[in-house]
Formats: sequence, C-alpha cells, structure tokens
Amino acid sequence: MMARMFAACAALTLVAVGTATPSARAADFDWKKFQGKTVTFLVNNNPVAQALLTYKSDFEKLTGMTLKVDSYQEQQMRQRLVTVMNARSDEVDVFMTLPSREGEQFAAAGWYADLSAMSKDQAAKDYDLAGLSQALRKAGTFNGKLTSMPMNIEGPILYYRTDIFKKCGIEAPATIKDLEAAAQKIKSCDSAVTPFVSRGLKPAVAYTFSNVLHNVGGSYIVDGKSNLCSPKGKEALESYSRLLRDFGPPGVVNYSFQQISALYRSGRAAMSFESSNELRTVMEGGARLKDTGLAPFPAGEAGQVPTAIGWGMAVSAHSKQPDAGWYFVQWATSPEIQKRMALQGIAPPRPAVANDPEYRKWIEEEPVRKQWQAALDVLATKGSSEVGYPIVANPESREFIGQAVQDLILKQKPIDQACADADKALDALIAQK
Repeated sequence: MMARMFAACAALTLVAVGTATPSARAADFDWKKFQGKTVTFLVNNNPVAQALLTYKSDFEKLTGMTLKVDSYQEQQMRQRLVTVMNARSDEVDVFMTLPSREGEQFAAAGWYADLSAMSKDQAAKDYDLAGLSQALRKAGTFNGKLTSMPMNIEGPILYYRTDIFKKCGIEAPATIKDLEAAAQKIKSCDSAVTPFVSRGLKPAVAYTFSNVLHNVGGSYIVDGKSNLCSPKGKEALESYSRLLRDFGPPGVVNYSFQQISALYRSGRAAMSFESSNELRTVMEGGARLKDTGLAPFPAGEAGQVPTAIGWGMAVSAHSKQPDAGWYFVQWATSPEIQKRMALQGIAPPRPAVANDPEYRKWIEEEPVRKQWQAALDVLATKGSSEVGYPIVANPESREFIGQAVQDLILKQKPIDQACADADKALDALIAQK
C-alpha cells in the first residue's frame, strides 16, 4: 500500500451541525431495530476511545442495545484481537483498527466485514457518508471493500514548555538541527527536566520516527528494497536515536504514549513529540495549559511531511450480528458524536465548514487550542500515512524499525550494522508480498 497524502480536502474543520437529540434522530430512522441485543466493542484504551465512550449511555438509550466494552492498552488489544480472529470467534462485533498499520494484513486475512453496502443502505439521513474524509475512507478501502469508518485524524506534534524555553533563552525550533540544539541548551540550563521525549518502545517507534525520515527526505522502500541504509535513512536513524539517547529519560526504550504524556504533564519534560490526540491527556488537571506551545515537528531538508493517520471502527467478519454492529459504528462516527469528541480534543475526520459556533468558541478559549488546530491543519495538508513499510507485513516491519532505533539508543550496534541488519530482515518481509 503506497503512502497516501492527505490533501486539503481533509482539513481538520468541523461540520456545522446542531446537536440533534436522540428522539429527533430516531424520527426518520429506526434506531430501535436491534433493541435488546448486545454489541461487543474491542477497544484500545486511548484518548479517542475514552472520548467516545463518554457517551456510551447515549448510544444505549437511543438504540435500546447494550454496549459491552472490552478495553485494553494498544498492544494487548491487538493480541486479544488476533486470538479472537484466528479462532473465528463471534465474541467481538466491532473493533478499533489502524488501517495505516494493519489494514492490508487484516483485509488479506478476511477479518473485516465490508461496510460498503451498509454505509449506503442502512444509514440515517444525517449520517453524511460523503462528509467523512475521502482520504481516510480511501485509506480504509482494500480491494474495493470499505473496511472501517474513520474515528479521527491524528499525527505526532511537538509539545514544548514555553516557560522553560524563555528561561533558557530558546526560540521555538524551526529545523531538526534547531531542535537538537534546544535540547542541548535545556540540558545545560535546567537539569531538573528531561529535554526531549518521544517513543522508544520498539513497536511504537515507527509512528514518530516516520516523521523524521520523511522530513529529511528519506523513504522506506526504493526499487523494491528496504532503504534504511541510504544516506537519508541513516541520517534519520541517527538523529532520532541521538535525541532519545542524549536527551531522553532513563528507560526511554520502554516509552510509548502513556509514559510520554505522563512525563510531560507532570512537568518533568521540556519537549514531548507525541500524538495530537494526547492534548486532552496532557492538559488534564490544567498544569500545562498556560505554559505549553504546540507545533508540527521541525523541518528537515524536505520540509515538513508529518505523519497523519486515523483510527477506524471495523465490524468483525465473524460477527453474527454485523448489522447491529454497523448501527454502533455509524452512531460513533456520525457528525453529532464526532463534534462532541472534538470538544474534548479529538480531531474529527469530517472536512467541513470551520465556523461551527460551539467549536470556534472552544478553540478561542485557550491559545494552546489555536496552536493545536494550526498544527493539525499542517497534518491535513502536508501529511503522509506511510508509517512503516507499505506492505501486508506492516506490523512486523515496525518491529525492525524499532529494533534499529533501539540498537542505536543503547549503543549495541554502530549505524552501519544497525541499518544493514534491519534492511536484511525488511527485504525478506518485502519479498513475501
């Protein structure tokens, strides 16, 4: 699957809709059709799911169905899904999925129900299928089958402490070199904080590393071969691993979004390169609300090519009640619910008018939210969904990218050996087709 660029049509603005009541929506659509049924939702316990499940009782009241939530952290969720799907079990009806990561693999395995007909023939009038990001719907389509409906659009952005930057006499970094210089200055200026933190956990690294690779002008595959040992590939590997090795926290090779956001929110990190979804988590408690700046990752020689992806909701191909599952999916990805989630800091995948009064009021309330929106606009217009290798074995490819980065962070291998070992393993994956 080739990288998909997010065009301006995927701008992160909200659909100008009123907040329809359940009774009003039910008037022209039979939301009670599956009353009494129980839909099981396998969920990644991340900010997207947390925001959605705030309204769980609204779904149950609207439909008369019971929503059973099976919630895990990301890696455990995937392990649970693999177990269920390999057993061809019907115990999961709907699950969260990242098309940019596992879409090709899950589609090839036959794990997704096809939502093409359901989304046209079994949708409420106000669902507005065409209003969902065309780019994200395309990213979730494999061999003509629509496998998931987008829940959000996201990408990693730079959170930085404006008070520490001011104290240390640092300007917001415009380039990757500026970022490293800022980290070095903070290390000397304020030894009480970690200068920079980002993902070091092996399977999680590709999400943030890909941004660095694309910004310096690198690519994962050239002429059908892994390209990490190219000059640009080595530059990206060295830059990213050096930032974490020299300026990151102890044990950074075990860090994913939970640890990163906790470190930054508690005031123990000056810069955090983490998901735009983490705005809600980072701002929890209000301690970082007045001293945080947000921006896309600083430019490299190729400019800014941020990672831009989105979680999707899929119906299991093994579910015995796919239609009931689809009712939950369409409710969760409707304009009404996505607007509510946006007011919690979850960027919706619905390009539309930017003048929704409630949303604009929310944005204007805090400067950090204006910066968040501006960063997301860059993701939408310049972003790439190539996270790891665009092959069926994309999840496995991320392990080898992460291994190369960890080898360098821990000084277990020199750059030439780290990239060569990764390229050899990745070429074998690419050859599998």
